[in-house]
Amino acid sequence: MSLYGSDSPVGALPVESRLPGFDGAAGWLNSAPLAAAGLRGQVVVVDFWTYTCINWLRTLGYVRAWAEKYQEQGLVVVGVHTPEFPFEREVDNVRRAVSDMRVAYPVALDPDYDVWRAFSNHYWPALYIADAEGRIRYHHFGEGAYDECERAIQVVLREAGTASATDELVSVAPDGIEAQADWENLESPETYLGAEQGRLVPPRGDAIPDQLALNQWALAGDWTIEERASVLNQAPGGIGFRFHARDVNLVIRSREATPIPFRVRVDGVAPGAAHGLDVDDAGSGILHEPRLYQLVRAPGPVVDRTFEITFDAAGVEAYVFTFG
Repeated sequence: MSLYGSDSPVGALPVESRLPGFDGAAGWLNSAPLAAAGLRGQVVVVDFWTYTCINWLRTLGYVRAWAEKYQEQGLVVVGVHTPEFPFEREVDNVRRAVSDMRVAYPVALDPDYDVWRAFSNHYWPALYIADAEGRIRYHHFGEGAYDECERAIQVVLREAGTASATDELVSVAPDGIEAQADWENLESPETYLGAEQGRLVPPRGDAIPDQLALNQWALAGDWTIEERASVLNQAPGGIGFRFHARDVNLVIRSREATPIPFRVRVDGVAPGAAHGLDVDDAGSGILHEPRLYQLVRAPGPVVDRTFEITFDAAGVEAYVFTFG
């Protein structure tokens, strides 16, 4: 489950609990294994994430900036990668994401949710701040509250006697996939395409219906709706969605681990200037590695539009639409 957040001023920082540690981690990237006892004397930020989560991706620029700014003052940022989808359990996929997303701080691999349970966590993203004595003093679930989170980091660094004199906050201007959502115009929700979390049975036929209601989706071609994803059995096949947002993102995977070309249309035509990072202006893209693909980033006014993606080969697994 992912959450959205909002900014509010930081207040007093009570002791919430002890830092549970990372004994349940199955492995580490960017670091030798870290233990709570070995981190005593340092301020620790623990950031729960999974690499396809758009809500976490939009926080990454801030977490990355805090790790860089406060490292010399005794801050250690630990990312705990707890997968949402089965393919996110694969170490090579996480390693590629860490490289592509420029995550340079230590990452604990948590494929079996052992660290997640130790923290009694329930959300992506989730951020916990522990002081130099190993006590959790602050937490935040979801996006937003960036100033509040950084002020909390400054408070516990100051208590540890390692903070610099400045109270300035990092200046972050995220772009690309990390750009903040257009919250004022966002009217389409995260929508899962598997039977386990999907709420509606989509229309299915040879083509996408001409008329879809806002936030309704549909399948064209031969698909099976499995527990976690909709799976294309034969090509060609497509997915349509009536949306109201600036951005359209889709988590997809090739079941055969081979590249699959796809085409995107917005209101029946090539997206042009509204194409996303993973699509050209003609609407063409290729499904390579399993991840979140940004398919639409529309300039200008946000209105109701119909999105359609078609695939040229079978074996596509489509997991979830997210919007921004």
